[in-house]
Order: sequence, then C-alpha cells, then structure tokens
Amino acid sequence: MRVVVSCVPQTGHVVPLLALAQAFDARGDEVVVATGPDVAELVLARNLRFHPVGQPLDAWFAALRARTRGFPGDGLAPSRVESYFVPRLFGEIGMALMVDDLLELCRELEAEILVFDPYVFAAPLVAAVSGAHPVVHCIAALMDEDVLGLAADAVSPIWREFGLDVPSAAGLYSGSTLTICPPSLDPAAGRRHTQALRPAPLPVIEPADLPVSFDNPRRPLVYLTLGTFSNNDLDLFRLVIAALEDEQVNVLATVGRDNDPSVLAPLPDNARAERFVPQADVLPHCSAVIHHAGAGTMFGVLSHGLPSLALPQSADNFNNAALMQRAGAAQVLMPGEVTVPAVASKLRAVLESTDISERTRLIADEIRAMPSPDEMAARLAGQFASSPA
Repeated sequence: MRVVVSCVPQTGHVVPLLALAQAFDARGDEVVVATGPDVAELVLARNLRFHPVGQPLDAWFAALRARTRGFPGDGLAPSRVESYFVPRLFGEIGMALMVDDLLELCRELEAEILVFDPYVFAAPLVAAVSGAHPVVHCIAALMDEDVLGLAADAVSPIWREFGLDVPSAAGLYSGSTLTICPPSLDPAAGRRHTQALRPAPLPVIEPADLPVSFDNPRRPLVYLTLGTFSNNDLDLFRLVIAALEDEQVNVLATVGRDNDPSVLAPLPDNARAERFVPQADVLPHCSAVIHHAGAGTMFGVLSHGLPSLALPQSADNFNNAALMQRAGAAQVLMPGEVTVPAVASKLRAVLESTDISERTRLIADEIRAMPSPDEMAARLAGQFASSPA
C-alpha cells in the first residue's frame, strides 16, 4: 500500500502517529510522513521517509498574530481555548498552508491511504480530491462537535475553491476514525464508526536502569515534566520542586531539550533535573507523575497504571486533565491554583489514594487490550486493498 501520514508540525502531533507509520513501513508498504520541516528530525530518526508540507508551526502562529492586536488567545478561559484556536489556527491558516503541498504529494505518490491527525483540516479535502482513503488518527479525545462546526465554517471557502461543499465536522470523520482513548477515559471513544488503537507502548518487561541516582533511592519517585510545548515556565518547575523538598519522595524533573536544567540550581537533596529522559526509561520506576496533561505524557503515564497530578498549561491540556479527573485517575490544579502548599497536598493525596490507584490500573488494562499499531496497519491494509476510495 502507498500510505501518506500527515500531521501538524509539532512534537505532540507527530509522535502519536509515528507508531502506525512504522507499522505500515514494517509491512513493506510505501510510507511518507508529510508535515512541516521543523519536525523532520523526529521522523527521520524513526527511519521513515519525510516530505515537507506547508511551513513551520511558528509561521502558523505568526500568521494568526498578524490578524490580532494582542497575543492570540490571551485572556481566554480554558473552556474557550479550542473554540478559539481550532477554527482560526488549524482551520483557516493551517489548512491554507498545507492543502496544496499535501495534494501534490498524494497525487504524485498515488496514495491509497491518507492517515492524518484531527488538526490537519487539509487532509479530508485532499483525500476527497485525490481518491486516497482518509483515516483520522486521533491524538487525544474526540473533538467537541461545536468546535468542529466552527472549523467547518472556517474551511468552507477552501472546499468551495475545489468545487466541493464542506462535509459535517469539516470532513474529519468522513472515512475511518482511529480513537486512542480507552473507554474509562473517554466514554465517547466507543461511539459507532470508530476503531480503537493503543495510544502508547506497553511497559517493557525489563526496564532500563534509572539514568540518575538519589541519596535515598528507596523513596517513591515522582516524575515532573511539562512536555515539549508548555515547558518554558521554569518558575513552575522551581515551585513544584520547592513544594516537594520536604516530602518523603525523590523528584526527577525534565525541562526539555531547549532549556538548561542548571538554571534550577541549587536543587534540594531529593531532586534531580535533566533536559530529557525517555519516558520508557523513567515511568517503570515511578510512583506518581506531575505533568501538564499533554496527550503523549498522559497516555504514557496511564499505560503504566500511574496516578497523576495534572497542572494543565495550554492547548488540549485542560480537556485532558478534565478527562483524567472524571475518570478518577488524577488530581488537578488549574493555573491559578498552583501554590507550594497545594502541590504538596495534592501529591500526598495522589500517592495515598487507593481509589486513584485502582482506576489507573483499570485504565492500563484497557490500554493493554486495545489493538496494537501492527494489528491496525494490517487491518487497514486489508480493508482498503480491495475497496475503491
């Protein structure tokens, strides 16, 4: 099969799709990952073929910023973040920047399957015009229908430019839908016409040694991360580390490749800071995780059956944090609630709660039962091999 995989050019969007891309590649299918040039290294590191489409994500934000008097989204309540950014940034701007390049690639390759993340609004139109089978690969919960209605309005002129009317939900669900949310996390994930796909690798049987050492290694380990997009607030790292200085835990903080962990010095005796450590090397050693509720981190944590303290920062963080809280898998502190006493208190509640532990173990079992990327690649290839677009 000839497969194009397309996503928004940002780590949190490309990484969730790479496992399925690799599964197609391992089958011997011809696979091309098509997105902005700023994430090319992530794709090439997986030995996948990369094709630039559109512009770097910074150009998307610059285009949106040029339309506003202030900083885009500044002052929005968390409940309004998606309603603001999805139709404007990903709909009007992102689709316009991606559609021509993506269509040219799919026509040139004669793509049979187009896999895309749900923020690539160009993909349903490209599939309709090129004849590729559209497969939307969710990267978190299914998007709110009202938000998708706004997005459909925003991209309607581009559909009309190609002589087509925009379908409902901007065409996202016109083909196959892969949902990565286990049932306990998002009950809507089991709606008709969706296929479940495991969102994160299962824990390895023999995990690697923890890449840092502590004076008292028997204390519970707490992993602190703010991901790759919302990790610029080093004061938040300092606050959380200070909150846990007198707690009977060890803390491993990763600040991201673009930040310098030495700026957090001096650290208390129970804390260590690194730029980056692979989740798979840390999570098997953890008792709890404090994180921003980015989808990649959230699913990795839940696949290991770990409880969380979520500190949502931006984008879909607020929705993900609400999902975990409703599922009984996490405690949550919103931005205005994050204080030293609150962090210490919430973490103790997370570590001591048998209810949270039971819920996270249940969700881990659900994730384990979901089809793997290898299984899904084989299923989709078999489904489309004899099916006209």
